[in-house]
Amino acid sequence: MYLNCHTYYSLRYGTISEVELLELAEKNQVQHLALTDINNTSAGLNFVRKAQEKGIKPIVGIDFRNGVDPCFVGLAKNNNGYQELNNFLSKHLHHNKKIESRAPVFNDACVIYPFEKVLQNKQDSFLEHEYIGISTKDLRRLPFTKILDYKDKLVVQQAVTFRNKRDFNAHRLLRAIDNNILLSKLSQSEEADSDEKMLPLDDLLSAFSEYRFILENTERLMGSCNIYFDFSEDRKPQNLVTYLGDAKKDEALLEELCQKGLPERYKHIKIDKVILDRLQKELDLIKKMGFVSYFLINWDIVSHARKQGFFYVGRGSGANSIVAYLLHITDVDPIELDLYFERFINLYRVNPPDFDIDFSWKDREAMTQYIFDRFPNVSLLGTYVTFQEKGVVRELGKVFGLPKEEIDVLCDRKFNVSELDKVALLVIKYGQLLKGMPNYLSIHAGGILITQKPIHYFSATHLPPKGYPTTQFDMVIAEDVGLFKFDILSQRGLAKIEETLEIIAYNQPEEISSIDIHDVAQFKNDPNINKMVKSAQCMGCFYVESPAMRMLLKKLEVDNYLGLVAASSIIRPGVAKSGMMREYILRHRDPQRAKERAHPVMLSIMPETYGVMVYQEDVIKVAHYFADLTLGEADVLRRGMSGKFRSREEFQKVKDKFVDNCRNKGYKDTLIFEIWDQVASFAGYAFAKGHSASYAVESYQTLFLKAYYPFEYMVAVLNNGGGFYSAEFYIHEARMLGAEIHSPCINKSFMGNCIYGKEIYLGYMYLRDLEGKVVERIITERTTNGPFLSLTNFLDRVYISIEQLSILIRIDAFAFTGVNKHELLWQAHLSLSKNTKLDHPKLFNASHQHFEIPKLYATDLEMAFTQLELMGFTLCSPFNILAEPPSNDNGKRDLEAYLGKNIDIYGYLVTVKNTRTHQGTRMNFATLVDQHGEVFDTVLFPPIAAKYFFRGRGIYRFYGKVVSEFGFLSIEVIKMKKQDYIPDPRYADMKTSALRQNSDNK
Repeated sequence: MYLNCHTYYSLRYGTISEVELLELAEKNQVQHLALTDINNTSAGLNFVRKAQEKGIKPIVGIDFRNGVDPCFVGLAKNNNGYQELNNFLSKHLHHNKKIESRAPVFNDACVIYPFEKVLQNKQDSFLEHEYIGISTKDLRRLPFTKILDYKDKLVVQQAVTFRNKRDFNAHRLLRAIDNNILLSKLSQSEEADSDEKMLPLDDLLSAFSEYRFILENTERLMGSCNIYFDFSEDRKPQNLVTYLGDAKKDEALLEELCQKGLPERYKHIKIDKVILDRLQKELDLIKKMGFVSYFLINWDIVSHARKQGFFYVGRGSGANSIVAYLLHITDVDPIELDLYFERFINLYRVNPPDFDIDFSWKDREAMTQYIFDRFPNVSLLGTYVTFQEKGVVRELGKVFGLPKEEIDVLCDRKFNVSELDKVALLVIKYGQLLKGMPNYLSIHAGGILITQKPIHYFSATHLPPKGYPTTQFDMVIAEDVGLFKFDILSQRGLAKIEETLEIIAYNQPEEISSIDIHDVAQFKNDPNINKMVKSAQCMGCFYVESPAMRMLLKKLEVDNYLGLVAASSIIRPGVAKSGMMREYILRHRDPQRAKERAHPVMLSIMPETYGVMVYQEDVIKVAHYFADLTLGEADVLRRGMSGKFRSREEFQKVKDKFVDNCRNKGYKDTLIFEIWDQVASFAGYAFAKGHSASYAVESYQTLFLKAYYPFEYMVAVLNNGGGFYSAEFYIHEARMLGAEIHSPCINKSFMGNCIYGKEIYLGYMYLRDLEGKVVERIITERTTNGPFLSLTNFLDRVYISIEQLSILIRIDAFAFTGVNKHELLWQAHLSLSKNTKLDHPKLFNASHQHFEIPKLYATDLEMAFTQLELMGFTLCSPFNILAEPPSNDNGKRDLEAYLGKNIDIYGYLVTVKNTRTHQGTRMNFATLVDQHGEVFDTVLFPPIAAKYFFRGRGIYRFYGKVVSEFGFLSIEVIKMKKQDYIPDPRYADMKTSALRQNSDNK
């Protein structure tokens, strides 16, 4: 009888989930239930799924409204009707169109107009599929209206939005948040009626007992509505079924592409039985599982990318596949790495393997557009942004009118509950209630759906600023119904590779023809590259430059590709959290330890990682071989840990079976739960081995470029947003590699950085107050009419204000003139007034007056502080501007000599990581540059971290003990102090002049 029910996907309006709505229906003996969220279908599929499980007949529809003003409710009679409703809603959402008060004619959906709206609009004719909704509240007025004459059109429309008073209060708060007003200012017209609750079915029937025909009409309408989606384990994928339009042709094409790929991929290796058997095994299973078109679509996407010259990396569990390798979807050879086939695909797995295809951030948009143009029924995958603890407390604080200071205290949880007033307690109470509810719809990081049926068969779509239709459900619901995403992602690492090659092409054109960036096999065996890895000289290189990764590489003494593959996964939080990172390092350095400490079964399962779980597929191996779970059950375990699996009950059953099976095999509980804790600690953070291998491939490509083309590579790193560190540090690294660094130059620089030989000219991008239009004018004029000859020549050719020109002069952009910048500033001020117009070009060059300008001088120290002001960093060593010179010259090179002793050392702060111990106390890890330009690392344990604080960028003096852990040297700080810079000489001179002038006047 309930044809108008809302969940919290009626965003900032509803207050309960679709599951809680069904539980409410169960409690009230309701056997038919309609979900009709306001202009939203996010909960539709899961509502149908869960209703089937609970034995409740689901009906789905949409409550069409303009804001909160109801227009009509649409109910789907069948799946086609649901698609009609989704088409209608999507058209209005895409074009931000107002919904008319009269519904269109639907073929397979019916429409219910609210009683109040029928009266307001004086509607007096109704089509066959149109009805009038009557609530218990409307029954008092019904006998006194003409609406009673439409007996066969009247149905029960008792809206359900709340369970209780608390839900209603939460609803009012959500409405205030949505309107960005104080709760006290919330208009009643913005709220739902407080009576929108579910009554026990007998009470509802009793309320309508005088109008049996309304109940009969409602029963008849509900009986005519039937919706079905297949959520069974053996459901078929709903992705595009065929690539060429014919399944047999698809299979033939896939086999042809694999045969073509064999000699391309294995040109240096004999194609033996192992390779051919693996290929046949995969092809048979891909065909059997119906994943042929999925592989071919991914092949089509990467083939187009290669034709366009776009760089990409294929990652995910699909990297375990030889078919993916032969199709160039990935660059990872599963035979070389002995990648576990069952992580890629198995008969128990209904979903296809994951392919995460990374493109350069510059190219992803073009690839997304290609996919939308190339295939039918394409949409982006949606996601929900939920209310988080701090955010919701801040929103509620504003709604209740609390001052910012009090809101900050509540957000930071720096309070005693006993000291909070009534309003603050309400904020905390309702913050906990709203936490986790969806706030608004957004876009999945890279998921794209390519479906056989139109996407509106499953969901309405909205149109975010990105400009592509986007589903109103997320990836978990998509997988539930058999929709599997294509992940088209972006990263800056690939753009760095791409741009490095472009820079080499103009800076060293004779070199570019000899570079094959895809010949990773050559890079893996290059002693220079492997030496860089072993010594952790990896600044700027993809995934291996962070302090934690540099530390791990040193501890593991990694000097080859396979070692880097392992390190890429060991660094992940899952391995570290379980304590197995340390155990792995110990066993790596002493293989005998593995034989002594590892369980024989674990060691036999994972010999190459010394019996330690490192990769995602290790979870499957352990569950299958150690605990005798089937591969299907093992995959449930893996997915449950990744957070992508929704059924916690099923996960719990598998966990119980894991324990029971182990006990039956005679394992002791201590061992069982130790292994289980290791499995559980992965918690979605571990990489599939193929994923780690893909990362390692990209790492080797960047290491090759840094090893042989360091200047070009560092320029590309800077131009693509750097990486783990700030731009200042990458500029320092380029200098350490031998480059000569120049500040921005009128005749040499562009918006980004550029290189001429070994000379790097910084880009205008670092001048924070320089306007983009000024840069555009400079580059256009220089490109069209040649370099500038002098300041006068520049002023004749470029329209610029005195403020903008001053920035360029002060940063030494006119250094090529050989004229002191102070003299240039005088000349600029005498030539331009502050009111110089930039809008109209000069018809003639101005006649320039010649002024006698006194001889002026600029010092290096002044320049350093000007650079600090305009760019945020200096081009000289920061040690040059210390108020007191360092009392010693200790650096990284001295750490070994001080091992086990205390050292006094100075360092310029590069980065600091704040972390917390298991007890929740703060500690710090800091990376610094010493006086010689080399990097060293420090650690501040909790007692020291509580006493000393890093206060931003600058030079710190440390006193601490040099320690070694597995050969990695660092300093355990005992005390530290930030060092002062000299007073800014530009202003110090002004103060001196002012004092001298005052003295003369006396």
